[in-house]
Amino acid sequence: MEKKIAFVFPGQGAQYVGMGKDIYENFPEVHFLFEKAEEVLKFDLKKLCFEGPVEKLKFTSVAQPAILVVSLATLKALKMLAPDISPQAVAGLSLGEYSALTAAEALRFEEAVRLVHKRGEFMEEAARINPGGMVSLLGLDYATGELICKESGAEIANLNCPGQIVISGTKEALEKAISLAKERGSKKAIYLEVSGPFHSSLMSPASKKLLVELNRIEIKPPRIPVVSNVTAYFENDVREIQTNLVNQINHTTRWEESVRFMVDWGITTFLEIGPGKVLSGLIRRIDSSLEVYNIENTQDIKGFLERLSIT
Repeated sequence: MEKKIAFVFPGQGAQYVGMGKDIYENFPEVHFLFEKAEEVLKFDLKKLCFEGPVEKLKFTSVAQPAILVVSLATLKALKMLAPDISPQAVAGLSLGEYSALTAAEALRFEEAVRLVHKRGEFMEEAARINPGGMVSLLGLDYATGELICKESGAEIANLNCPGQIVISGTKEALEKAISLAKERGSKKAIYLEVSGPFHSSLMSPASKKLLVELNRIEIKPPRIPVVSNVTAYFENDVREIQTNLVNQINHTTRWEESVRFMVDWGITTFLEIGPGKVLSGLIRRIDSSLEVYNIENTQDIKGFLERLSIT
């Protein structure tokens, strides 16, 4: 049976010092991506990605363009070694959706870099106005998570995989939600290292500002089907893409549903392209029968191609 492949791209939290360095050193063809990004951003992106400091790399307005650029540089390297491999669908978790849209040629690279930098700034500003955080609750089903949020004032931010619900809200709402979750059988509650209550209504100020920025750029119909975080369905219409990107900031991201939709559509193989292995782990927990590869350096690309020739 012919493999049906999806490329998926990581979101914020995947960043680490040293990311992209191997690809940069082994593929001169990706240098122009970093140079173009630095022209847009007006800071030394390479130094932050390759050397840190980690404290600065973690800033939302820095991490978001850094992850996008490294992801797209890794994609460029993959295409250099495997020009015949093309995906039947693309998707990304939160920020990763911008990488997916750029890979599908719906967004120009420079515009995507500028947008995610602005997006990060807007999210940081919204977090200062409406402070809060995010917590991952393990071992609960969706219905219980929804009830806990209703009672605590928290909101469901991410539906990542079976048994994992990420909630978002004020400090008080999260503390109450954790207490309720323990009463109802949650195995663990983990505070996430993020600077605000992302993917909740507390991010609405950022959502409004992002709409202004999106109205200034041209979005083209994607050349490859792109699955939206918000709808867990293909986004083809330009207006739809814009609306989904705006809503994505202050609504639940539906990663598990997005993966299941792609599988139902016939996808058998997922390539996580970019830093980290978060999506690979989530996809395996969603469906252990799937082929999942993590591609973040030269060795990963070569290993994938060797496996491909064997199968």
